[in-house]
Amino acid sequence: MLLDFEVQRCTRCCAATERALEPGDECYSVLEIAGADVIRKDYSPEAWKGAPEAAFGWWRSRVPEPTAKRIKLAPNDVLLELFDQLADKSEQQDLRYVLALLLVRRRMLRVDVTHDSPHNEVDTLSNHTIEKMTLYCPKRDSTCEVAVAMPNSERIDEIQQQLSELLVAGAE
Repeated sequence: MLLDFEVQRCTRCCAATERALEPGDECYSVLEIAGADVIRKDYSPEAWKGAPEAAFGWWRSRVPEPTAKRIKLAPNDVLLELFDQLADKSEQQDLRYVLALLLVRRRMLRVDVTHDSPHNEVDTLSNHTIEKMTLYCPKRDSTCEVAVAMPNSERIDEIQQQLSELLVAGAE
């Protein structure tokens, strides 16, 4: 099942203290489900005690300037090309997995339900079991596999920075 929803812009107000969040302030944003709606709540660093139990996603960011324009990500073809380039780089499999999730979100890839996905394979070199997911690309009418490689806590900020540098087309 594929869910699609719009995430509202920063509320510019701390959900816990109701203090105004000023442009440039660090904040934590949380997504929660309320009935059929997805609700965004923003928190100041002082009020942040971790994601609430009802949250299904959260991230750290900065409150944008009111005149700031939306940042545009690189075109889908560029994202697919980067995804392909990362296939042979075993040290970058967590980055490739995160990029695959982004491409699924952008509907450039989708989980191939005709295969047993995710599934396990044994790496013949290390004899370790690797969970893999089969993805289908409608644009190319092809399938590919990606290792399910959740980044560890040390890599999350690094991957976020890498993707920002590689994929942001700029705000104009």
